[in-house]
Amino acid sequence: MDTVVVAGATGYLGRHVVVELARQGYAVRAVVRSRERAEQPGPFGAPSLRGVAADWAVGPVTDPAFVAGVCAGADRVISALGVTRQKASPWDVDFLANLHLLEDAEREGLRSFLYVNVLHAESGRSLILRAKAAFAAVLERSALAHQVVNPSGYFSDLSDFASLARAGVMVLPPGDVRVSPIHGADLARFCVDHLGDVSGSWDVGGPDVFTYPEIGRLALAAAGRPERMVTVPKGVLAAAVWVASRLGERPGDLARFFAEGLTQDAVGEAFGEHHLADHFAELASRTAR
Repeated sequence: MDTVVVAGATGYLGRHVVVELARQGYAVRAVVRSRERAEQPGPFGAPSLRGVAADWAVGPVTDPAFVAGVCAGADRVISALGVTRQKASPWDVDFLANLHLLEDAEREGLRSFLYVNVLHAESGRSLILRAKAAFAAVLERSALAHQVVNPSGYFSDLSDFASLARAGVMVLPPGDVRVSPIHGADLARFCVDHLGDVSGSWDVGGPDVFTYPEIGRLALAAAGRPERMVTVPKGVLAAAVWVASRLGERPGDLARFFAEGLTQDAVGEAFGEHHLADHFAELASRTAR
């Protein structure tokens, strides 16, 4: 039985990864800042890790002293570390924390390192995407067997559409962008299925491809609201990024990250069995309780 270190285990995807690894017979060492938080249910229906992880490494992944030795006695690493809406610096988490984890895995002689990146990170201008792309480039030069998984986006990323639907007006990005978001449980299964001693990189998405107007209609239907949709012109979106950048580096970078994601196609290999319409229906049901 291989022991797999999972970094980012309390995040939406990380929770699903821990559960899927345990389901497939791996022993899991969950790297978390708070075990108490990890043992509570996660956001957007992500599972609790109570009774699932075989071992815990509790501490700040941005501290190299904590990360040193976290891989001791393990066989493989899956990193779902990443910053989006948190206040931490993307460079400190997406690049440096992952880099220190990779260095520890190499020192400890682990067999492989799987990293969950983002589709099209290499072409991004936001610090979030540049930090992810920088680490993926380092990992691809590692002597360890390495896997880079590039999801097209998560169901959880689109939960804001459910909030807009409840408000009764759907605000949409410009253009006819096509996306294939994937559920956390499906992405976790894809990652664990590709864990191994062969290096590679894969672009992956869910089973369905949508435009944003189609996503808006799904969210409105799930909320039982009439179809009222407004498309934001490109100039307004660019202005919003400019305004956010005047508020500070972190708000500006976050706005740039989301603007990049909303204005380019993100369609990966079709995988999984969860459908976005069901996710919106579940969110609507939870809100109605």
